[in-house]
Amino acid sequence: MKIPCAPADDRLDATCKALRAQVREFLRNELSIGGFAPQCDSWLRGFDRAFTRKLGARGWLGMTWPRRYGGQERSQRERYVVIEELLAAGAPVAGHWVAERQVGPSILRHGTEEQKQGLVPPIARGESIFGACYSEPDVGSDLASVKARAVRIDGGWKITGTKVWTSQGHNADHLFVLCRTSDGAGVKHRGLSMLIVAMPAKGLAVRPIRLLTGEHHFNEMVFDGVEVPDSMVLGGEGEGWNIVTGDLASERSGPERFMSTLPLLGEMIRKARATPADARAEIVIGELVSRFWTLRSMSIGVAALMEQGHQPGVEAALVKDLGTRFEGDVAQAARLLYPMVPSLDSDERFENFAAQAILHTPAYTLRGGTNEVLRGIIARGLGLR
Repeated sequence: MKIPCAPADDRLDATCKALRAQVREFLRNELSIGGFAPQCDSWLRGFDRAFTRKLGARGWLGMTWPRRYGGQERSQRERYVVIEELLAAGAPVAGHWVAERQVGPSILRHGTEEQKQGLVPPIARGESIFGACYSEPDVGSDLASVKARAVRIDGGWKITGTKVWTSQGHNADHLFVLCRTSDGAGVKHRGLSMLIVAMPAKGLAVRPIRLLTGEHHFNEMVFDGVEVPDSMVLGGEGEGWNIVTGDLASERSGPERFMSTLPLLGEMIRKARATPADARAEIVIGELVSRFWTLRSMSIGVAALMEQGHQPGVEAALVKDLGTRFEGDVAQAARLLYPMVPSLDSDERFENFAAQAILHTPAYTLRGGTNEVLRGIIARGLGLR
């Protein structure tokens, strides 16, 4: 079976090209045995613990991490190649996405040796699912205004408050929870700390937030006196803001921010090739492909900066702002170019992918920080505000 593939890139070295071939062969084999069904937005909706463990067994999770913590000490570009191919194929990667993308690197940067040894290797093996508890009701993307509070108790902390939009929180083994632990001397972001909660947790209620499709990916997490030991405070009290801002550079700049609808774009290209010449379709699809290639170059550039030790927050915000609008434009173009009835129940892949992309469109520019907030970050980075 022919699968959608990420584009080749002559700038990649022989190691990356060989790795790309390995990943494509793995995906072809998985499809041939019914290992997964391709889908749009697979990094949100494609949860499959068994598939995640297969990736871990091949050394394709935590690829850049030190070997002593379960990693492979490979380059950011090699990791990028693996992610590209998985997303292009619509593979079910939601199980490890948050843990591998941001939690593992944060623990490696800020954690104690005990935290690194205990929490990071299971992520690399594909055996540990994390949920990120950042946003709150009436807070949204303004994370410096979070109200969930952790108060000191004997030997640890007690968390009270509500978090929303926690992806895969109902499946998580641990939660990354941004809490207010002090008033920060009147400076909002100084009083924040990052706590790690092991699941299941006494005093925690997990309530589904369903999408238009009825799918359950997001959750409301209500903490009512959830206790966390001191050993599960990451980076020390008051370091939450530094940790979460570093997380967001990883969260906002990856290829998932413009590849969620790539399987649908691939189907549009297939339809264009199979139908008589249509100048309008060629122009629209050509523009989308050129935008995709530009976004990809920008995203690879951010990965290179991160590999050099930088935290490119402004650059990451640019990728997410432009990339998530691109994802929605792909869904809109599919609707306008070809007569169809989008349906999640359709056996026709184009109609099925179109339905997935259209119904998920409202989330693209919201999750990971709204585009309006991102533009504020960009403006401030450019000295415009």
